[in-house]
Amino acid sequence: MSPVRRCSRTACGRPAVATLTYVYADSTAVLGPLATYAEPHCYDLCSEHSERLTAPRGWEVVRLAVDTGPARPSGDDLEALADAVREAARTPQRRTPAPAEKPGPGGARDRDLMEVARRGHLRVLRSPDN
Repeated sequence: MSPVRRCSRTACGRPAVATLTYVYADSTAVLGPLATYAEPHCYDLCSEHSERLTAPRGWEVVRLAVDTGPARPSGDDLEALADAVREAARTPQRRTPAPAEKPGPGGARDRDLMEVARRGHLRVLRSPDN
């Protein structure tokens, strides 16, 4: 599977740069930056099709600014990651069996892993070397 998402229009193979979403209750079509994930009720469009987009009579088209530059981590993403690492470092270390430590075909290496901290669904595991 190609990591580049393609335009949803039939017979168009160009890379998608924008995502189109319909708000049926408001008779509005919203065209904005390419969504992080492909959603079943949204349409990814290439630059040509996003520029030529028209809506049915009586509908309004809302165009949000589309950034055509490469996606980079935002300051918020980096701060959230730094906060999670700081919190994991502050949490007292405790010996909690990780799912990989359960007896099974994993071998001795899996038994060496141990959970050091947890935040939501994320776990920090101690390295087998430590």
